[in-house]
Amino acid sequence: MISYKLKVTLKYKTMKKSFLLFGGLIMLAACGQQPTEEKKDPAVQEPAIEERGAKEPSLSLVWETDTSLTTNESVLSHEGVLYVSNIAGKPTDKDGVGFISKVDMDGQVTDLKWAKGLDAPKGMGVLNDKLYVTNITELVEINLADGKITKRYPVSGSEFLNDIAILDNKVYFSDMNTGKLHVLENGQVTTLAENREALNGLAVSEGKLYGLDAKGLHQFSLDGKEHVTINDEVTGGDGLIVIDENTFVASRWKGEIWMIKEGLATKMLDSKDQDVQTADIAYIPEEKLVLVPRFFSNKVSAYRLDY
Repeated sequence: MISYKLKVTLKYKTMKKSFLLFGGLIMLAACGQQPTEEKKDPAVQEPAIEERGAKEPSLSLVWETDTSLTTNESVLSHEGVLYVSNIAGKPTDKDGVGFISKVDMDGQVTDLKWAKGLDAPKGMGVLNDKLYVTNITELVEINLADGKITKRYPVSGSEFLNDIAILDNKVYFSDMNTGKLHVLENGQVTTLAENREALNGLAVSEGKLYGLDAKGLHQFSLDGKEHVTINDEVTGGDGLIVIDENTFVASRWKGEIWMIKEGLATKMLDSKDQDVQTADIAYIPEEKLVLVPRFFSNKVSAYRLDY
């Protein structure tokens, strides 16, 4: 049987080359020789040949944690440590069972309950040796030195605080239910923008603020009032990574990871059929690793990004 790779070669080489190769291909098939296939994560997408450009972005699985994490929603890389937020209970319950774990760069859980006393922690960011975490209707400040909660900032009218991005000593954070963009500055929480339906993933780069909502990927002005749409295909996104000003990686919670480059989107992973979620992702540029919280699967997966 002629392999898939050889069929593609027959289809896309010129007629002259196809004719010369035909005999050799038939001999290969007759001898029963098949090229060795590399094992791949079944969720990783193999783009159709017709859609391929010079180089399609791809993800390859490098490692996974064990399953001691519990409903992990977000992962953050900071100074050689991975911080993972664990909801543990329900995403909207103020039950006090949520916690933050520490994981090393090889995927080993080093401190399962490094910070405790949270409800349903989600997005995270670091500013001035403090870890900031959204916690349903409050922003929580945690001391990086010992994992102790130092301050809580209640957010009036909030319902489902979600992702965080840090820029210029300001903590930007989203409320997915109310569609609001908030900021913590000098100890005060204010609302910058409203009516951003399902606003979730936030990221900053080169002094610019980006976000994912029900209408796609946008660049926001720093006051939150203006925006420019970069892509309107990856709607309802969860986690957001900025590779450069033209290249982004975005996740959808149900199990998709996309690259958006020059405004065009390519799906790199789809684990919806396995019922494995892809929540608030993070990135380690030096290793080109995309870190994926798996939510109900209770683990973090690390994928090498090639693009």
